[in-house]
Amino acid sequence: MTPTVPNPAPKDTAATAHDEASVRAVLNRLRRAQGQLAGVITMVEEGRDCRDVVTQLAAVSRALDRAGFKIIAGRMRECLTATEDGGTPAMNEAELEKLFLTLA
Repeated sequence: MTPTVPNPAPKDTAATAHDEASVRAVLNRLRRAQGQLAGVITMVEEGRDCRDVVTQLAAVSRALDRAGFKIIAGRMRECLTATEDGGTPAMNEAELEKLFLTLA
């Protein structure tokens, strides 16, 4: 007799689509920041005016912050409700707050 493998629970397609959209949004932000950082490096190499360099560097910093906030916002519910081995949440509220504040 062949053992049967239980069917996995059906995935919530709306949640999956939302997760994929969030990942795409984060990746777009990170790629934009990567391009901006490459521009800042070029500006420094060319000896461009420090005000222009710092302005672009600030834009890179904001883009990275926004990507980090997007990641945290998208995973906040999951972090508070997902459980580890013992049935406790993967992160408690204090840990999540500390993570959030690392970007502030």
